[in-house]
Amino acid sequence: MRIDILTLFPEMFTSPFNESIIKRAKNKGLVEIYIHNIRDFSNDKHKRVDDYPYGGEPGMVMMIEPIANAIEWLRSQRSYDEIIFLTPDGETFSQSMANKLSLLDNIILLCGHYKGVDQRVRDIYVTKEISIGEYVLSGGELPAMVLVDAVIRLIPGAIGDAQSALTDSFQDGLLSHPVYTRPENFRGHKIPEILKSGNHQAIEKWNLEKAIEKTQKRKNNLKNK
Repeated sequence: MRIDILTLFPEMFTSPFNESIIKRAKNKGLVEIYIHNIRDFSNDKHKRVDDYPYGGEPGMVMMIEPIANAIEWLRSQRSYDEIIFLTPDGETFSQSMANKLSLLDNIILLCGHYKGVDQRVRDIYVTKEISIGEYVLSGGELPAMVLVDAVIRLIPGAIGDAQSALTDSFQDGLLSHPVYTRPENFRGHKIPEILKSGNHQAIEKWNLEKAIEKTQKRKNNLKNK
C-alpha cells in the first residue's frame, strides 16, 4: 500500500510514523508513506499557499493552485483509489471504513489548515471526505495520523498476531470485552475465575456477554447525554 500525504507541516509526521506498528510495517515493505509539502507546489515566489476568502469573512483559505499542482503531479505517476480530504464536516471515520481503506493500493490524504481549502479542490479532486469527530483541530495532520494508524494495523503482517486486529472493538459492531494479565491478584483485585477455567467455550461466551454489556452501557450513556 502507498499513502501520499499533502500537508503544510511535514515535520509533524516524523515521530509518529517512525514508531511501533507503522515503523514495522514500513520496514517490512507493507506500506510506503510519502509526505509532501504543499508549499513546494506553489508558483508564488514567496511560496504562499493561502489567501483571504471572497465574501469578506475573517481568516485565511488554502488556495486551489498549489493543491491542484500537487495532486496532478502525483496522479501523473500513478492512479489513486481515493483522494481523501480530512475535514470536520466529512463522513465520520469508523472501523468499517478503516477495513475498506486497508484493501486499497494507493491513496492521497489532504490535510487542510486555516479556514479550510478552496471549495473547488473538494469539487474537482477530492473523492472522499473524512472526519474523526465533531470538533475542530488546527489542521488535518492529526486526523491523517489517526487514519493511517487505524488502516495500517489491518494490513496482513503489520502486527504480530493477525487475529488480534480482528478482535478489536467495533470489528463486529461491539466494544471489546475486558482483558486481564498478570498478576492474578493485585491488591485484592482478582481476575474473573472463568478466565482461569481453561474452558474456551465458556470463556468465549463470557467475552461476548461482557462485550454486549459494555456496548449497551455506552449506548445508554449516549442517550442520556
